[in-house]
Amino acid sequence: MLVCYSFMHNRNIQKLDDIDSITIVIVLFKEPYELIHKTLDLIKDFKIILIDNDYNKDLEKKIQKNFKIFKYILNKKNNGFSAGYNQGIRISNTIYTLILGPDCLITKQDIFELIKKFSFYTDAAIVTPTSYNKENKLSYAGGPLPENGQKDLILNMNGDVCVESALGACMLIQTDKLKKNNLYFDENLFLYFSDDDLCRRIKSINKSIIQTIDSKCIHQHGNIKIKNKYLKIYAREFNFTHDQLYYFYKGKNKKYYEIINNFKKKIPSYYFKLTIKLLTFQLTEFVKIYSKLKGYYKFKSRYKS
Repeated sequence: MLVCYSFMHNRNIQKLDDIDSITIVIVLFKEPYELIHKTLDLIKDFKIILIDNDYNKDLEKKIQKNFKIFKYILNKKNNGFSAGYNQGIRISNTIYTLILGPDCLITKQDIFELIKKFSFYTDAAIVTPTSYNKENKLSYAGGPLPENGQKDLILNMNGDVCVESALGACMLIQTDKLKKNNLYFDENLFLYFSDDDLCRRIKSINKSIIQTIDSKCIHQHGNIKIKNKYLKIYAREFNFTHDQLYYFYKGKNKKYYEIINNFKKKIPSYYFKLTIKLLTFQLTEFVKIYSKLKGYYKFKSRYKS
């Protein structure tokens, strides 16, 4: 954990409590209205872009009835969270863009606290709040990249810190800086590791990611909203397997070769277990193994490993 000292004094910046300087981008997929209502109610004064990857017209009607939404996009095809966030970022024309998860609660004042940090940290590309769970206990918001340390380790913070990676549930970016450096989310990452990948690329151009103790969010850490339990298992295991392999493949570091070689060694046993689980009607375990194999072969068909 590194304390950040990159200060800049007497900088003329946008008024720190200017509502019009911020666009908030939220990507939806099968979220219940009750959940998104809580999130929107706290940020209703801001310019909001909603991207719905589930093409839910009924949800749109409910939201539009109760909130003023700057741009509401219904996607007929679900291309993943990375593609959804990129849609919103490209539309955003304000100084700042806040990437926000539909299950993440943050107040107006906490958003303005995030903006203040850009006046202190000259090389910052992303600023994130400190995250708490529903019980108001500290939860994971940032830390090392997956190849460099344990993920989801909660930082014991005494001040603002530089982190290698920040959770995509709530991150404030300077819109032009992101666009000029082509720092969009990698759309090959459908569900997992997209925030890690973005942060790794930010780090590669010597920009910093700040987690501040002066801003707070409540992250409810929602699960995949698919109701059918087998489809939910498939979505989780298939995408995690593919996205993990692709993320480490891009880094081409020691960790990648460990993961890919370890998976290859397991393939014969996976096929054996797949047969047994099917014959004994253990469908949950069957779908889990099948999904992992599908994720692996999708990765293998696209990239040379």
